[in-house]
Amino acid sequence: MIRTFLSASLAALLAVAAPASAQDTQPDRPTYGPRLEGYDYPFPVRTYGFTSQRQPMEMTHMDVAPTGPANGRTAVLLHGKNFCAATWAPTIRVLAQAGFRVIAVDQIGFCKASKPAAYQFSLPQLATNTKGLLDSLNIDRAVIVGHSMGGMLAARFAIQHPDAIEHLVLVNPIGLEDWQAEGVPYAPLDAAYANERRTTFDSIKAYQQKVYYDGQWRPEYDEPVAMLAGMYAGPGGDAVAWNQAQTSDMIFTQPIAHEFARIAAPTTLVIGGTDRTAPGANRASPEVQARLGQYPALGRRTAEAIPDATLVDFPDLGHAPQTQDPDRFHAALLKALN
Repeated sequence: MIRTFLSASLAALLAVAAPASAQDTQPDRPTYGPRLEGYDYPFPVRTYGFTSQRQPMEMTHMDVAPTGPANGRTAVLLHGKNFCAATWAPTIRVLAQAGFRVIAVDQIGFCKASKPAAYQFSLPQLATNTKGLLDSLNIDRAVIVGHSMGGMLAARFAIQHPDAIEHLVLVNPIGLEDWQAEGVPYAPLDAAYANERRTTFDSIKAYQQKVYYDGQWRPEYDEPVAMLAGMYAGPGGDAVAWNQAQTSDMIFTQPIAHEFARIAAPTTLVIGGTDRTAPGANRASPEVQARLGQYPALGRRTAEAIPDATLVDFPDLGHAPQTQDPDRFHAALLKALN
């Protein structure tokens, strides 16, 4: 079955026809291949082939030309762990209209990119891969916009490749605190994989509703959840779950919070204040859980740690302000970049 990333209005219309309670138990949800085969992106998908860790790899990306008067600038969009390049579709259109060339990337292990059976995932490795992609496209400097895990990666990219970055935008990045140092127990990879294999549409929705959206849910949130769940339920679900377990381990064991002072690029930190994302917090004691994922305080602390940072605060929004209130988010983004 072919699906595309739905607009909010279309998703809302579909929700009228099929109530959320019915959708939660719908038996014929779409399934996709391990590289999201069967799911159409909103713009043509291009492949960047390279060798990494002694094996051929393919990153995928959308390369969208300006639709408004070109400003000669490039914006690179980095997705979160539970998101894909396609979920940036509204932001791609806004930036292209504002004159940017826009590159939306799928990292190795995610979405339409390769799902390697054996790969040492690290933030420096993914940053290196991303720099290689930009070099292949003859992009020397760019605006880097990272959301969630993509924000954690964008911060590492800014430290690792300072000359390649014009402006850094971190949208509710994870990694603003060191969860292991705060007392969250480590989960072995085998246990993480077993947990990933239990992932369903309902489990993803329940997690995001509680942690990302402060207990709220809107019909337009369903489509990206169905996209992700469709990979887990598809014929390559084992490979998807294994890479997801590996990248969860990467996120947990490679903190970036202690290095924010090394970021030299002008930085805009966009924080939705109701977000409570803290990977692994469910493994911790109630006392530890209570102090994790406090994004209003984490945002202020991080803005103070980055030498040239501006904090954009949305107290009433959660983990994905670009989805919850796209007009407000895009206005703030364009203001920061202009």
